[in-house]
Amino acid sequence: MRTKSLSFRLLIAEGLVLAAFFTLVAFILEQGFLESAEQALKDRLQVQVYALLSAAKLNDGGELIMPPILPEPRFENPGSGLYGYIQQAKKNLVWRSQSAIGLEELVAPKELSAGISKFVSVRHDRYALHSDVILKNNTGIEREYIFTVTEDAGFVSSKVAYLQETLRFWLLIIGFVLIFIQFVVLRWSLKPLRSIVKDLDAVEHGKKMLLDGQYATELEGLAGNLNAFITHERSHSDRYRNNLADFSHSLKTPLAILRGCVESYSDNKETVHEQITRMDHIIEYQLQRAALKAEHKTLNTVDLSTVTNKVKSSLSKVYVDKNINFEITIPEHCLIFCQEGDLYEIVGNLLDNACKWCHHSVKVSIELNQRINRRNFSVLLQIEDDGPGIPIGKFNDILKRGIRADENIHGHGIGVTVVYELMELLGGKLEGGKSETLEGMRWRIYFP
Repeated sequence: MRTKSLSFRLLIAEGLVLAAFFTLVAFILEQGFLESAEQALKDRLQVQVYALLSAAKLNDGGELIMPPILPEPRFENPGSGLYGYIQQAKKNLVWRSQSAIGLEELVAPKELSAGISKFVSVRHDRYALHSDVILKNNTGIEREYIFTVTEDAGFVSSKVAYLQETLRFWLLIIGFVLIFIQFVVLRWSLKPLRSIVKDLDAVEHGKKMLLDGQYATELEGLAGNLNAFITHERSHSDRYRNNLADFSHSLKTPLAILRGCVESYSDNKETVHEQITRMDHIIEYQLQRAALKAEHKTLNTVDLSTVTNKVKSSLSKVYVDKNINFEITIPEHCLIFCQEGDLYEIVGNLLDNACKWCHHSVKVSIELNQRINRRNFSVLLQIEDDGPGIPIGKFNDILKRGIRADENIHGHGIGVTVVYELMELLGGKLEGGKSETLEGMRWRIYFP
């Protein structure tokens, strides 16, 4: 797994989170168990204090008398780990168990008072319970004593050590299992990304034309945009190649004629001028087409209503002699995603054709959120005229470069073709037909 991959980064991040979580859990559990074990030991020592209290007696002189044999045999065995002490309050030690012989005397806490018990840790290797009690004999004499029972910390430490060993072992096992599960989940979750990367690589090497896999819902938009970009760039590449071929082929004939006229220029002045003019038109035409194939940039929003009004205003001056009646039904603003130059080319060509072919009327309308052939489009621009329309059987022909519906009308025969190709690049749709209201030509331009 590469260190810069998302899987590696996510796995490391989740591993660190799990490690921190398990460390915190282990610390809390160990502390809880330690407190529980210390409480259990305190209860055991309290029982031993009660046992010593039941065995202790005051004689008539007020002196403490302890029996030679105690109920707990561990008090009798040196080094047994259980030790007992009895100290008269604020005075010296008066009794110690046989098991405590040779051990140093324990000092009771000064804050003890009658009826109070205190559980303490002694040098981290022993626990002690101090209980301050008052004993009374038959004659009414009272004495205050501190009963101390202490036990080695082995009971607590062994329990805690066992818990630590068990807990850490299982937490480590669970941690590895969870990391493995996370690895599997990450591999499964990021599979759509690897799939789209694999398909992109296949497209790059020419094994696929488009991203045609079944991708996750969140990646469908990305795949669609990438497909649009791939289609757009491939179309640009094809058109660049076609333009260069057309350009070179178009200049062959004029150059051949000029080459033959060089030696006798004075006799062929008109022919040379004609061919130079023709070459100039060819260059202008091809450069205009190349401008439509400029490097693709991110699409910006353009106001379709504003562009339509500007084109209409310009054409009304160009065709002032026809006194065209424009019927414009468009919203005040209508933003679409398109290059401004492309939009002017689309609206300008179709509206110019409508003005050129109409008798008296041109109708322009905009409708929002249209759906045809199970596809949703954001905007429909409709341009109609009351002209003769396109003859039956010629609609497909005018989409070809250089073909005009009527050869007697001035033009290059590329306007509708340019619009058609631009709409293909934008992912929109161009439809032609007969106008139901004006009975002339009707163009429907669907913007994505």
